[in-house]
Formats: sequence, C-alpha cells, structure tokens
Amino acid sequence: MFHRTWRRVAIATAGLLTLTLVGACSDDAPEAKNLDGNRAGAMADYGIDKQFKASEPLSFSILYNNHPNYPLKDDWLFWSELTKRTNVKLAPVAVPLSDYEQKRSLLIGAGDAPLIMPKTYHPSENAFVSSGAILPVSDYLDLMPNLKDKIAKWNLQPEFDTLRQSDGKFYLLPGLHEKPWAEYSIAVRTDILQQLNLQIPKTWDELYTVLKAMKARYPDSYPYSDRWSKPNPGGELLSIVGAAHGLRTGWSWNPATWDPAAKKFVYTGATEQYKQVIVYLNKLVAEKLLDPESFTQTDEQARQKLANGKSFVIGSNAQSLVNDYRPDLAKTLPNAKLTKIPMLVGPAGEINPASRLENGIMISKKARDSKNFVAMMQFIDWLYYSDAGQEFAKWGVEGTTFTKDAGKYTLNPDVDMIGLNPKGSKHLQKDFGFGNGVFSYGGKLDLVQSFFSPEEMEFQKVMNARTPLPVDPPAPLTDEEREQASLWETPLKDHVVQNTLKFILGQRPLTEWDAYVGELKAKNADQYIGLVNKAHERFEKDNG
Repeated sequence: MFHRTWRRVAIATAGLLTLTLVGACSDDAPEAKNLDGNRAGAMADYGIDKQFKASEPLSFSILYNNHPNYPLKDDWLFWSELTKRTNVKLAPVAVPLSDYEQKRSLLIGAGDAPLIMPKTYHPSENAFVSSGAILPVSDYLDLMPNLKDKIAKWNLQPEFDTLRQSDGKFYLLPGLHEKPWAEYSIAVRTDILQQLNLQIPKTWDELYTVLKAMKARYPDSYPYSDRWSKPNPGGELLSIVGAAHGLRTGWSWNPATWDPAAKKFVYTGATEQYKQVIVYLNKLVAEKLLDPESFTQTDEQARQKLANGKSFVIGSNAQSLVNDYRPDLAKTLPNAKLTKIPMLVGPAGEINPASRLENGIMISKKARDSKNFVAMMQFIDWLYYSDAGQEFAKWGVEGTTFTKDAGKYTLNPDVDMIGLNPKGSKHLQKDFGFGNGVFSYGGKLDLVQSFFSPEEMEFQKVMNARTPLPVDPPAPLTDEEREQASLWETPLKDHVVQNTLKFILGQRPLTEWDAYVGELKAKNADQYIGLVNKAHERFEKDNG
C-alpha cells in the first residue's frame, strides 16, 4: 500500500508465525476443489496477466478503511473504471480509520462482515480463526494465478512461512513486495552538519559524535527530538535502533526473537541486544543529546521544535519529509536543509529490516457459499496481485491521471500526489481514489518506487543493497496455546514498555537490569518462550 507504518506492519502477538505453500496448499483440502456450484460469473480461461472481466455483472461487499486524508467519494474515477474493466461493482462498508479494527471485530462477531476485508495486519487475523468466521485462503490459491506466480518468482515462501496457523493453513492474503521497502529512518539538518564541518553519519556511534558536536555549538538545544510516540513511548525510535541490533522492537515489537546460535527463541525484552538498545538511548538522554520528551510528546510538538531550531534530528519517512518538515522549516528557517539519511548501522551490520509482506485481506467464510465465489477470488487476484491491477490501483487511468513512457510513470500536469505536481488542481487520492491504501498494495520494485522522488530513490538504492533481516522460523501456536500465551503476553509487554522508558530516562538505574529480567521471569517470560519453542519444535517435526 502507499502509506504504511512499522507499528502496523508488525503488530506482534503470540499468533506469531507461519505458513508454507505445499502444493499451493490446496491438495490437503479436497473439499475446496468442489466448486461446481460457485463459478457463476467466473472466467473459464483466467490466468496470469490476463484481464479479469466477470461474465455477468457482479457486486461484492468490502470493508472500507476511510482515511481522513482522502475521504471516500462515490464519484471517484476508481469505482467507475474498476467496474468498466472487471464488470464488478464494489459495495463499500465505510468505517473511520480510527475505529477500523474495533468495528471489523464487531462485524465479524455479529456475522455481518463484508465478504472482503482489506487492511488486516498479521497476526490480527488469528483472533477469528478458531470461530471459523474467516476463510482458510490457502485452500484456494489455485484460483489466484497471479498471486502464485509472484510467490514463486520472488521467492516469497520464507515470508509466507510466517503466516501459517497450527492447522497448516493461512487465513490472510498479504500484499507482496518484490524487494523489502524500508520506509523510516531519521532526517538531519545538513546545513548544521556543514556549519560544523561534519559528514552525514552512517552508524549510530557516528550519530552520537554528531549530536555531541551539535550540543556543543547549540547548548540550549536538544539536538535529537523525535515524534511518533504512540501507541507506545518511542515506538519509531525504538524500532530503528532495535533494527540496528537485529531486533524487532518499538513499533515492530515481536516478543520472541530467534537466536540462531542457540537454535531457539528467546524473549526479546530480556536479551543482551535489547539491553544495548536501552544503554545507547540512556546515554543520549543523560548527555542531553536526545530530548526526553521524544517518548511522550505529540507529533506537532516535535515538528515545532524542529521548525524553531530547537532540534536538528527527527524520525522521518519520505512523506513527512516533504509534507511536514520542509514546509514547516520554509516558514521559519528558509535556509535550513533537511535530508532523510539511510538507516544507521549498528551491531547487526548493514541490514534492511523491512518485510516483503504488507497488511492484507481476510475473506469472510460465507463467501465460500456464494455462487460467485470463484469470480470473487479471480477479481481479488487481478486487482491486488496482477501487474495491471496494481498499476491501476496505484496510478489510475493512463491518459487521464498519468502517462507512461519506457516504463516511467508521470502524473498528468494537473494531478498532484505527495508534492510531485504541487500546482496541480486535482489530487490523485482525494479526487480520483487512486493510490488508496485499501487497494494499492506492494508490487514490483519499479511500481513501488514510481512515486519516489530522486532523493528517495537514492535512499532506497542504499537500503536495497543491504542484507534483509532474516525471517524467523515458524512457530505456529494452537488455539489453546494462543489463548494461554495471550494471558502472559500483555502484562509482559506492558512491563517491558514501562521499564524501557524508566531505564532510558534514568528513572531506574541500569544496574537493576538483572532484577528487571527476574521480574519478566516472574511474569512468565520463560513459560511464554517455552510455549513458542515447543510450537517451533512441533512444526519442525511435522514438516520434516
């Protein structure tokens, strides 16, 4: 999708992991093959890169995440053009972004869920598996040739191995990326670096040196003041520092980390690597290089400090750089130069922590009984997984919203998107409905990067040259295990979050680290990890 955040991409709970595509996962479900009564409207010759068009007019309900930046409009070109191309009319059930997950749960629980439910972040689908409310989509991959093709061509099986349930099936159709897409890093005032005769830092240790020099020159500043402190304090900051130590922390929190040397999972919040993350950030705070309010302040407060010259470093992605920080600085410090730099390197080496899987789609179990079920799966396959469908969802209609020459996309002069045509009178998302996070997911590298500025392309070039963070091995929990794990998981995470903040801010001395680890044990950290390792061992045994 066009806009995403690590915190959502990696909502980690005990529903940790896994799926494997064995024979397209449909051979172990012979009942899934009996689709003779479910082919109304389907194409008999549908295949890879073939335009899907239903043989009769069809309508499918879809849960629609209504984003405040581009509120739903019935007259968007997206809707009419989609129907023109596919003979399908979507019936959106609009839910505000802020209430999306809660409303989805209520609709599913009441048996009123739409057939198609996008914007589902693994492992949140786990909550609906045991009730039988959602479809085991792995049983029906044979109906989705474009999806199967991309899994094979892009060697995505290891990533898909993180979706399987204990029954060997998966219940989510994720968005796919050909290459990892690293989105978040830090932005630095390069004019200040030039003033101090400093180079752009490449490592977290070098950033420390830079911040020390900034503090010496501007003693009243906090050189680094960060944003995105919700839902957990320092979420984005802990994500990028944790990634440099080989961990998924902060927004990307995963309670279980695979230890390749020991060949077992360990509890993330008790590892030596996590301690080093805390030690580093504690040092920045103690030396007044990192604003302690970074862990609690609003985004607006962080932006104002940057705009007023009270800070020089802030967490950033491409959109916030262009849409937030630079316009802010233009009003207050017009000569300031701000640049998003590649993710800083730490003990884990030059790694790219981004996943190649996006949030994805759940399918209501009642869809399986529809006479149009096969057509619906073909439609989803075309829109979300074919090259043509992905291009349409992202860019719109050639000649109307964009042109394409030798593979290069260009917005029409009167159409704007993320500041590419700032004088454009129309907006690709707001006025046409394209580039919409409900429909635009991942894709080939050139498509994913087609909205990127030359500056962002340079950032991605550096990140794509790095080694992907290894995918943890499968450890699918049974329903009973997941229920038990969930009872342990929340109090454990709460304790980690609370004490992480205390350690970093100096409210708890680092000499009490061992006591903190003991507190985690008292809250069943060992039992939790034992459950995960048991699930992993069972998976290994069952799958040879």
